[in-house]
Amino acid sequence: MDEVFPGTRHQRCWFHKASNVLNHFPKSMRPAVTADLREISHAETRAAALAALETFKEKYDAKYARGVVCLTKDTEALLAFYDFPAEHWEHLRTSNPIESVFPTVRHRTVRTKGALSQKTARLMVFTLVRAASKTWRKLNGRNQLSRVIEGVKFTDGVATIDAESRAA
Repeated sequence: MDEVFPGTRHQRCWFHKASNVLNHFPKSMRPAVTADLREISHAETRAAALAALETFKEKYDAKYARGVVCLTKDTEALLAFYDFPAEHWEHLRTSNPIESVFPTVRHRTVRTKGALSQKTARLMVFTLVRAASKTWRKLNGRNQLSRVIEGVKFTDGVATIDAESRAA
């Protein structure tokens, strides 16, 4: 991805990261740890998220250092969504909608009899993904996409206007 699209921002999936972090805690603590992780992932601003992350570290580092390390090693990638419109955050925090297509494609391709050519396999996968996409819900804040594509900078979900354009 970085070779084809240099400078691409990476966002780690909070759902999968939370699952990985929870593996380092006893089951009895999971509801409390999940609530603390949600405080980080659903904070209103990056600063609030970093403050909640520090609280998480202070609370759990002494006894559950591996869980804290698991969470903190990807801090920048976990908080990358703050550099995009706030309406998009719900979609950016998790990769589950994307991954929900994989079982459907896998189910059909595994059960297909006979050898498929590469062309036929690509066509079948494309058709399955296209059919699955009809049930996807629409992107929140679609009106913001053009601004993101144009390179408008966002801070904590709000577009920032640089000094040069304000002066003009």
